[in-house]
This record gives sequence, C-alpha cells and structure tokens, in this order.
Amino acid sequence: MKSRIMIVAALTLMVTLGCQSPRGGGMSGGEGFKISTPPFGTMIKQGETQSVTVSLQRGENFKRDVKLEIRPSVGISVEPTSAWIKGSDKPEMQLQITAAKDANIGEYRVYIKGTPETGESTSVEFDVKVVAP
Repeated sequence: MKSRIMIVAALTLMVTLGCQSPRGGGMSGGEGFKISTPPFGTMIKQGETQSVTVSLQRGENFKRDVKLEIRPSVGISVEPTSAWIKGSDKPEMQLQITAAKDANIGEYRVYIKGTPETGESTSVEFDVKVVAP
C-alpha cells in the first residue's frame, strides 16, 4: 500500500512539474531560467511528423536572449536544430519531430541545450518513442 502511495505521489509531481532542466543563467533565484519539455516524452508513428512545445521558464529578473541547440538521436530528425528566444519574445517554440517511414521502432532521445547571452547554460533531454503506423 505504501509503495502505491509513493508511486502516485511521484507521478503527480512529474505531471505538475513536467520535465525541466536544472536552472541556468544566473545564480540568484530570479536571474535564472529552465527549459521545459513534454513531461512524458512523445510518441510518434513511423513516417509521421509531430509538433511539441519547448519553453523557457524565466525567473522574474531574467530578461536575456537564450540560444537553444537541439540534437536528436540518430534515427529521428528535428526542425529547427537551433533557435534564439529573445528576452522580449514569448518564451516558447514549436519543435517538429519526424520519424522516417523505415525508422526502427523504439526509444530515441532529443537533447536541448540553452545558452544565455551571459551566464551559465543548462540542458535537458526527453524521450521520443517511435511506434508502428
């Protein structure tokens, strides 16, 4: 019974927080940012393209531009592979993930690194599961 409660609590926390990177940017709480990706990864059929949202969660004092570099595992592709999110822009972007018609069924990863104009970079990764059509 206790293990069920712990599992439910852990899943609830994951849904609430999603997948986020460690904080980058600055050292004080309001000076940093995190990269947020889909909380449970993404499922995509062979031969299809799917859009996912990647967003920055900025501290209240973080106003710098951030360059995102996106790198998928071999076997899937992403567009764009890099993007600038300006400090004055909406802090999210759409990422297009494509699985080739002959992509192997299985798990892949997408790695995202965020580098601000000044300050420390941060990174996050999320899973992409390719399934049969």
